[in-house]
Amino acid sequence: MIRIRRSEDRGRADHGWLDTRHTFSFADYDPLHMGYGALRVINDDRVAAGYGFPTHTHRDMEIVSYVVAGALEHRDSLGNGSVIRPGDVQRMSAGRGVAHSEFNPSKDEPTRFLQIWIVPERAGLDPGYEQKRFAENERRGQLRVVASRDGRDGSVTVHQDVAIHAGLLDAGERAQVEIAPGRRVWVQVVRGEVEVLGERLREGDGAAVENERRIAVEGLADAEILVFDLA
Repeated sequence: MIRIRRSEDRGRADHGWLDTRHTFSFADYDPLHMGYGALRVINDDRVAAGYGFPTHTHRDMEIVSYVVAGALEHRDSLGNGSVIRPGDVQRMSAGRGVAHSEFNPSKDEPTRFLQIWIVPERAGLDPGYEQKRFAENERRGQLRVVASRDGRDGSVTVHQDVAIHAGLLDAGERAQVEIAPGRRVWVQVVRGEVEVLGERLREGDGAAVENERRIAVEGLADAEILVFDLA
């Protein structure tokens, strides 16, 4: 069974320096779309050159950043500082509390990134940070796990029973992931166009999938996708 959340149905706010689209309820309360299992937020953010989010705090949330284009400079109260680029996956466990900032360091190029929030398995965890790079050839023509509870296959570790797969598909390419009984999946099209269970999904579309043993995704045009395997 598949249930689609179209790109144009997402929440949207344009602040000039930030053009953001919310798959699930975020700045504006949307009681019908409060998340999907432990997956609480997928924000598709476009940040103008030289702008960003000044220092702010989070608690009790696993925050995963996935850069699509440009770069994102990160600094936090744990002493971490880095620049995230396409192919990088960053996980910050807010736990008992952490402050951080995120900026587009470019003077002329915009940044596009997905900010993903996952509710952790328990509150009050130690704050933590991790960043890893997944080369294009690791994601090309397949669904490569980039985040998981056990850090398998070199993925970043999230404190929840969730696995995030990233894939790059050319037109005609097909990739699939096996789904254990009782689990469900969220598919998010980052860019391009794909087909899932006979449904055509375009950039920004998402889909909830339940009661399936495997998810096959076929590229209909050059595409980038994220697949969330959820308890």
